[in-house]
Amino acid sequence: MSDKLTEIMAWKRKEIAPLARPVSLQELADLHAALPRPPSFAAALRRPDGQLAVIAEIKRRSPSAGAIAAGVSAPDQAAKYRAAGASALSVLTDEKYFGGTLGDLVAVTTLFRDQPPAVPCIRKDFMVHPIQVRQAREAGASAILLIVRALTDAEIATLFAAAQAAGLDALFEIHNEAELARAIAHGAKIIGVNNRDLAIFKTDLGLSERLIPQFPKDVIAVSESGIFNGADAARARRAGAHALLVGEALMKAADPAALIQEFRRDV
Repeated sequence: MSDKLTEIMAWKRKEIAPLARPVSLQELADLHAALPRPPSFAAALRRPDGQLAVIAEIKRRSPSAGAIAAGVSAPDQAAKYRAAGASALSVLTDEKYFGGTLGDLVAVTTLFRDQPPAVPCIRKDFMVHPIQVRQAREAGASAILLIVRALTDAEIATLFAAAQAAGLDALFEIHNEAELARAIAHGAKIIGVNNRDLAIFKTDLGLSERLIPQFPKDVIAVSESGIFNGADAARARRAGAHALLVGEALMKAADPAALIQEFRRDV
């Protein structure tokens, strides 16, 4: 881990430090029992028709792309994605680098609760402490993100156990073979290849083509970043991806539904 990701993780640990307190698995299990059960993120990524699932991301900006849609309303964008046929949503909740907030996730899941059907949402953030897992569950998320290269094995074990206790799925994000081996060792059931190197923000779809064929057969495979058209999606599908996570292209699309249809079309 180096460069930009090191900077982001250092900031995230500093940001979370004032909120940090012991969070037991029992506390999270009790919370899960007390709250309405969120829709399954994992189930949404295995479409019965065999087509690619699309995880549509709500992202206002990023360190690599700069401003994408600075003033966008998270619930308005979520409604567009749902109408467009997105299988799941990714909601950025990091403010400093991506312009999101935990309030965005709350607003989206509240919209889905008040105006069904609900679409499962992953809290997209830099997870470092179980208190963030509690926040995600309280906000109505169905899953959290675990960036393997940014965490020690002890941290991964703690966060994954917290997610399971809270009734949340976990998307393990990897970038190379060593990280894939670590994710598998932790029992990951959903693994995403980030085609963008978070250290230097270089994107290469060849990473999905190289790594996804090495996944265990029972693992849900996600290709993340650098997917802009049907040809890109077809490459990921041929590699064995069950789902795509797409942010910038969908945020900028005049017709998200048409783009999602293009992603699912055989090319």
